Amino acid sequence: MPMPRVLIADKLSPAAIDIFKQRGVDADVKTGLSKDELLKIIDQYDGLAVRSATKADKDVIAAAANLKVIGRAGIGVDNVDIPAATSKGIVVMNTPFGNSITTAEHAIAMMFALARQLPAADVSTQAGKWEKNRFMGVELYAKTLGLIGAGNIGGIVADRANGLKMKVVAYDPFLSAERAIELGVEKVELEDLLARADIITLHTPLTDKTRNILSEENLRKTKKGVLIVNCARGGLVDEQGLRKLLDEGHVGGAAFDVFVEEPAKENVLFGAENFIATPHLGASTAEAQENVALQVAEQMSDYLLTGAVTNALNSPSVTADEAPKLKPFVALAERLGAFAGQMVDVEVKAVDIAYEGEVANLNTRPLTAAALAGVMRPMLAEINMVSAPAVAKDRGITVSESKQDDSPIYESLVRITVTTAMGKRSFAGSVMAGTPRIIEVKGMDLDAPFAPVMLYVNNLDKPGFIGALGALLADAQVNIATFNLGRVSAGEDAIALVGVDQDPSDALVAKIRALPHVKEARTLRF
Repeated sequence: MPMPRVLIADKLSPAAIDIFKQRGVDADVKTGLSKDELLKIIDQYDGLAVRSATKADKDVIAAAANLKVIGRAGIGVDNVDIPAATSKGIVVMNTPFGNSITTAEHAIAMMFALARQLPAADVSTQAGKWEKNRFMGVELYAKTLGLIGAGNIGGIVADRANGLKMKVVAYDPFLSAERAIELGVEKVELEDLLARADIITLHTPLTDKTRNILSEENLRKTKKGVLIVNCARGGLVDEQGLRKLLDEGHVGGAAFDVFVEEPAKENVLFGAENFIATPHLGASTAEAQENVALQVAEQMSDYLLTGAVTNALNSPSVTADEAPKLKPFVALAERLGAFAGQMVDVEVKAVDIAYEGEVANLNTRPLTAAALAGVMRPMLAEINMVSAPAVAKDRGITVSESKQDDSPIYESLVRITVTTAMGKRSFAGSVMAGTPRIIEVKGMDLDAPFAPVMLYVNNLDKPGFIGALGALLADAQVNIATFNLGRVSAGEDAIALVGVDQDPSDALVAKIRALPHVKEARTLRF
């Protein structure tokens, strides 16, 4: 297997480059590339490591013939076209936790700076003024801090605020009651938070639901003198509305590290009384820069070398421990899906994957994605387990999973049922001695290994069929590698799965279909 190649297109810590090399990944550092320069070389690489400068847009992704993973050293992936990457089967990873403490500390620092008017007091004092009476601050002790977003960074802010003996209330639709107790916060609705908070700090992604979550209307529902801190994403707060309320004195002060337009060379908030601005410094500490660089190098190396998926935005996560256990089952799911996909000739409406036995206790999301990729590959050659779930959703294919701890015969069994306008077809497989095998087709038991090329024949179980089939294959100089049979009972429905060394011609398959008692014959490729 050739050594994977990664292009480091933005500046990363030298320690990250060392990790790639130590893990057995060839890393080229080429920073400051123009888009044209990047387009010319991107097809040479299996991985692309970026920060925020390099734009992995749809053109770059289209040109990346061999790219398997894009790693963003940091949280925001605005510079990566995730839908384009997904449709091409490229995993997009970020490092959401490497700068969490740094960002949380910046929010706390901004809160202190606002409460004690530190920037203005510094400018005044260094100008030779001694304006003790002008800068009357407020204590944070016993104040109510309103968290909008109580995820990783919000949770760290809550912990620090509890240490300051503040009262913390949190609005987050995904925050469970148990997690709220663990964080030491009171879970509230947004209206309640707006009414109660002395200080509001935001720690949520920018989505259609969170855009302008602090609109002018919502800001007017806050306490007079409230302080607003945003170290998360520009666009969470209505900048025009906030400026109006700062000027009116309803909002006592605001501190922003992020803006709708960045770099923010000018902004409606600049110059407002008690407004503090920093240039998106949330992740800007030496420790955070080192952490995210090391994390992205580890994550990309793990994926390229073992298939482990960590912090992916468009693919199920697979830990390094899980990857070797899942590998044979991923192979089974994909091949079984490919079997199913090649056995249907009309539009797929639904796919159900059932897991029985030990496999039901594994992380089945990657297996389901692999099965979907197999089912759809006959229609879409370029699909893989990264792109398959999104493509299935776009095409209106209903996907369902079921799990059962016990399997009557096998330690583990995977069954794929495909629904089309013609009805349902079901196929089951298992892993034996680390090898995927087909164990059930059309309700008939058999035990067949997958071969690169296989003949599937459905016939009535009558004497002479096997001899006639063998004679046709011999006449066509097609060698039989494996031969496996299943049937309902003597004289009834039967199937033959034949692994062959040569690809049968269409003419040969037509002759097989013309044999007495044959209902169906087709070539399957894996």
